[in-house]
Amino acid sequence: MLGWSITFLVLALVAAFLGFSGIAGTAAGIAQLLFVVFLVLTVLSLFMRALRGRSVV
Repeated sequence: MLGWSITFLVLALVAAFLGFSGIAGTAAGIAQLLFVVFLVLTVLSLFMRALRGRSVV
């Protein structure tokens, strides 16, 4: 999922450079959303792993 977030971020940067503001804004929004979802799932995964008694790291 982090890979998709980075892909949309690069797409947003390229679109902004070329002047496509609508596409750049949409791609940046998607990248932000995917990054937040990735962070939430990572924290949730670490929390669940800690509850099971396994090492977090």
